[in-house]
Amino acid sequence: MSGSLDELRAVAAPRGPAPDAMRPYLEKVRTRAFSVTDADVDALKAAGFSEDEIFEQTVSVAVAEGLRRLDAASRILAG
Repeated sequence: MSGSLDELRAVAAPRGPAPDAMRPYLEKVRTRAFSVTDADVDALKAAGFSEDEIFEQTVSVAVAEGLRRLDAASRILAG
C-alpha cells in the first residue's frame, strides 16, 4: 500500500507555489472544505483563473491534506 501512497503523493504534488490570489481559497479547502461554495470558485474565475487551474490546485491541496491526516493517524496507531 505504501507504494500506492507514494505514487499518489507524487502525482498530486503541486507543480509550484500557488498564486497569492488563490491562497485564501486553498486554505479554506485545506481547513474547511465543507464550506467551499460556487461563489468561491466564481470569485477565482473572475480573478482570471481557469477552471483547470482551480481544479488542479484544489485537488492538489485536498489530497495533500488527506495524506497529512493519514500520516498523523498512522504515527498515532504505530506509537
